[in-house]
Amino acid sequence: MARIVVTGAAGFIGSHLCEVLLDRGDSVVGIDNLRTGAMANIAHLRDRDFEFIRHDVTRYIDVEGHVDFVLHFASPASPVDYLELPIQTLKVGSLGTHNALGLAKAKGAKFLIASTSEVYGDPLVHPQNESYWGNVNPIGPRGVYDEAKRFAEAITLAYHRFHGLDTRIVRIFNTYGPRMRLHDGRAVPAFMSQALRGEDVTIFGDGTQTRSFCFVTDLVDGLLRLMASSTNDPVNIGNPHEVSIEQIARTIIGLVKSKSQLVYRPLPVDDPKQRRPDITRARTLLGWEPKVELEEGLTRTVGYFKSKVEAGL
Repeated sequence: MARIVVTGAAGFIGSHLCEVLLDRGDSVVGIDNLRTGAMANIAHLRDRDFEFIRHDVTRYIDVEGHVDFVLHFASPASPVDYLELPIQTLKVGSLGTHNALGLAKAKGAKFLIASTSEVYGDPLVHPQNESYWGNVNPIGPRGVYDEAKRFAEAITLAYHRFHGLDTRIVRIFNTYGPRMRLHDGRAVPAFMSQALRGEDVTIFGDGTQTRSFCFVTDLVDGLLRLMASSTNDPVNIGNPHEVSIEQIARTIIGLVKSKSQLVYRPLPVDDPKQRRPDITRARTLLGWEPKVELEEGLTRTVGYFKSKVEAGL
């Protein structure tokens, strides 16, 4: 049994990760300031070996007792959030990562940073592998998130090289599943909430831009394998099955049997045209690849969104 600190524990991915860690017998300390997370995501963990600390990780992090692993997932993670919270996004990627690394160093713990496919920007290489340096606009509206994560990777590797800290970097591609917020702003929750309400489904751009959608249980499996590995280099975790934005919208409309129509709006600045991971490194080093097909994952997700819509949330 390990004692593991998870920042961003009340968020979408963080809450699923905490749950699986507890299921395998670990003790978990969850940290979150609840700016974009929600206590409802972790309420079911209350009677388990789970301690919750409400705290902003951009301030010094103090956890009593030994710690075996620090998993840093705290950050706004959708365009809606990081466009509304640009400075906070930069601070959690810089100061927050520095503080989380400091905790790991003080405890002699291993460290994992949740990075993102956004480090590749609007890629000129397709699919994206870990050796690609990216095509990022550092001063565009999305730059606050992209550059925060790029900095987070840089300081993580600096701690590894200078202090000898045992670190991991996961570059997470589009992930979906229960516990995403209805107004998250990303494709799956936006399309599902609109379709369930019978509203027009809004597509930004002409819908030909592509994404690759990974179900959250597959992602968490990849994270656990990365934690157990010995690699310190970045690893892509995502589903390489590529679909257009219009295709995913039509799939969701059909799944919920909605009469919603597609409407098109201008594409936001610096929105990537293609996004698909090369997961050769994950397959080779971790023996990992996704198992959940898109329609299966969407079916497992829609019930959660339906309950939220019916509750008027």
